[in-house]
Amino acid sequence: MSKTIAVIPGDGIGPEIMTATLRVLDALDCGLAYDFADAGMVALDKHGDLLPKATLDKIAEHKVALKGPLTTPIGGGFTSINVTLRRHFDLYANVRPAISFPGTKSRYENIDIITVRENTEGAYLAEGQTLSEDGEVAQSIIRNTRKGSTRIVRYAFEMAVKKGRKKITAVHKANILKTSTGLFLNVAREIAKEYPQIEFNEMIVDNTCMQLVMRPEQFDVIVTTNLFGDIISDLCAGLVGGLGLAPGDNIGEHAAIFEAVHGSAPDIAGKGIANPCALLLAAADMLDHLGQVEKGTKLRQAIRDTLTHDRDSVTPDLGGKGTTESFGEAIARRVAA
Repeated sequence: MSKTIAVIPGDGIGPEIMTATLRVLDALDCGLAYDFADAGMVALDKHGDLLPKATLDKIAEHKVALKGPLTTPIGGGFTSINVTLRRHFDLYANVRPAISFPGTKSRYENIDIITVRENTEGAYLAEGQTLSEDGEVAQSIIRNTRKGSTRIVRYAFEMAVKKGRKKITAVHKANILKTSTGLFLNVAREIAKEYPQIEFNEMIVDNTCMQLVMRPEQFDVIVTTNLFGDIISDLCAGLVGGLGLAPGDNIGEHAAIFEAVHGSAPDIAGKGIANPCALLLAAADMLDHLGQVEKGTKLRQAIRDTLTHDRDSVTPDLGGKGTTESFGEAIARRVAA
């Protein structure tokens, strides 16, 4: 069965890690066809637009996109491209797995935590941002809705059931932000009652950060609001060695975009030393989403095996002497075996 996906190589190291990733997907024989699209600085240079309509149309048509890192110019009134994509397609669930891999510079060895972050509202709404004329008072709105809270919490529970997860922790600050995160917490409590097979826990966000550093093994799935999820998911990435192993899944009812979480790293672009693992892990999540769970599992295992047994092929950031191409080729050989 053939499936066409939109492919956005992105900026900086994006094209390099995308080439390696597509090489692995081809070796895995997933039956995927690629419809390439531009976004970011490369799109601004070629089309005069950071996010051309043609790119939005391709994502809408294929409903699934694999995206490399994008650069949004600083200043000048440019809106984050990633935020624009999430809002345009209502990609309300940001799913960030943090899984330990061998041979990485991390403090822990057995991390397996999924952060499910609400992606469209909360503190990241662009509404209500004001600065007084004298520059002394800045203000913005935090707005959570029952609809938004309900669908993100239910997504987390349904995902936990599907993946065989045992525990969900709802992270909040309802002791202080009694209305905005209080609403989220109340909704989480209500929905948790519908899933008695899943252990439910609630934790204040500051304590969560401390507990993640001290005893991360107590966490399984975390569900939380936009700002807290942004911070916690990066903290979890730090537990497993950094953003080089951090995929991000942006899921909505009508589209899904899978991406490497890290930036475009222009300082190493073109040097052939970029680590493709984050985008490869995002591709594995994409395969799960497309119902090719066995292929996704095989890809993750190939990454693990390459990191364990083929150290010379891995990129310098993971302690190897290899290149983006050699790393990708080593993984491709394993998935093809």
